[in-house]
This record gives sequence, C-alpha cells and structure tokens, in this order.
Amino acid sequence: MSVQDRIKEQIVSEKIMLYMKGTPQFPQCGFSGKTVQILQACGARFGAVDVLADPEIRQGIKDYSNWPTIPQLYINGEFIGGCDIITELYQKGELQKMVMAAQG
Repeated sequence: MSVQDRIKEQIVSEKIMLYMKGTPQFPQCGFSGKTVQILQACGARFGAVDVLADPEIRQGIKDYSNWPTIPQLYINGEFIGGCDIITELYQKGELQKMVMAAQG
C-alpha cells in the first residue's frame, strides 16, 4: 500500500482526523498543541496521527494536501487547514458547526 493510500484510508476512517507533531496527550509543537486545545474546546472526538513517528506520513501528508505545514485537520475527508485557519474558524464559530455536523 502506498503512503498516499494509507493517508486516504486514515482520513476516511475518522470523521475528524488531525495530522500533528506528537499526540493529543503530548503535543510536540505549539501549533499542534493549540489545534488540539481548539478541537477539545469544540467537544470534538477525533483521530490523530503523529507525523514524527512516521517520516513517510510526515512528507506524504504534505504532498496529499499540497499544504507545507503540520498540523493538518480533515473533517469528513476534506482538508480544512492548519493551525491559523483552524484558529480563525474557531473564533468565527464556524469550526464548532463543522465539528457538530461531522459528529451528528
């Protein structure tokens, strides 16, 4: 299975999937930590992939989304954005709606 196929499988297996540095319990960068805090504030149940644990995924997710940075958030298989975009959506109240819709 190619790295792109693995990523696609991960994204469709969880309604909300976060690619991050570290884990939700132990983020390894400030941007990943902030994104986790925002998702938790929204009450999101989400999957997470630690890109530091898998160099193939770390580069592969950047190629998959054509987005150069980590973290990356996907909701219902759709790329939402990185920390800055997530923060902006949260401040506008839009991320909360997206999370609620995804979780039904």
